Amino acid sequence: MLNLTSDSGFLLLKFSESQELQILYFFLLLTVYLITLLGNLFTIISIAVDHHLHTPMYFFLMNLAIIDIGSISSIVPKSMFISLMNNNFISYFECAIQVFFFFFFDASEIFLLTVMAHDRHVAIYNPLQYETIMNSRTCIKMVASVWISGFLYAILHTSSTFSITFCSNKVDQFFCEIPKLLKISCSDLYLVEVVLLVVSSSLGAGCFIFIIISYVWIFRAVLQIRSVQGRQKALSTCLPHLIVVSVLICIAFFVYARPPTNSSSYLDLVFAIIYVIFPPMMNPFIYSIRNKEFQNALCKFLNLRQLFHTFPRFVLRLLGL
Repeated sequence: MLNLTSDSGFLLLKFSESQELQILYFFLLLTVYLITLLGNLFTIISIAVDHHLHTPMYFFLMNLAIIDIGSISSIVPKSMFISLMNNNFISYFECAIQVFFFFFFDASEIFLLTVMAHDRHVAIYNPLQYETIMNSRTCIKMVASVWISGFLYAILHTSSTFSITFCSNKVDQFFCEIPKLLKISCSDLYLVEVVLLVVSSSLGAGCFIFIIISYVWIFRAVLQIRSVQGRQKALSTCLPHLIVVSVLICIAFFVYARPPTNSSSYLDLVFAIIYVIFPPMMNPFIYSIRNKEFQNALCKFLNLRQLFHTFPRFVLRLLGL
């Protein structure tokens, strides 16, 4: 039985035993991390600098981008360090911090997506009173509730997880994942965390049920719109959010609904990489699809319009035309 303290730690799962492959994984992780950072930073800055996007929907989207940056930053930088230095050791304190921030940002994202579903429901089902219902004070209260709930949720999980005793320090995952930490526990207190995981699953299911009910009402309201153009405009404001929620549901289904096995370490690794990296990286691209307001704001930020006007002239001069 191990008595792990802040001076000791855990050994995480390596991506490969080959140093050359570890370097390759480092550059792959670095590329994905930079893409995610730039995409979400562009989202935040574009919304902040364009007053046309100072609406509840984009305010929530900006908070989603902040959450995505925090979510991937809680895991990937440490994984990059492990791959580059070929050192899979993580201290007890670092592991606890990783668990806390991962749960904090992931729980906040689920709560925020639930709030965003309510926002779209009010905007389409009750458009005449939308500005009154979703005023700035209400939006700030909703976002504050999301962050506070995520913080308390993460504190609860982290404190319960690291109050147990561990029989081993080898974690069968590339980051401190709670189910893998529970497998190396030799304390009866792990039952507390199991109960919390069940409660978490119920809470997540409740959020998704609320989102589904919201979209049932949204689709009913859309069907009552007589013009085809009006229906398309209403659905276009909901499509990115619906895609993000669908991606999360699909990933959660493939990760948690499959039967547990004892010999699928690398399969678990692949699924973990998918749900840690894929949503934060894809969300900025999903919300930019067919969103002209966001694309225009991004073009203003990057000054791409001027580039599009000057580049053809530059090419013609080179050709002597």
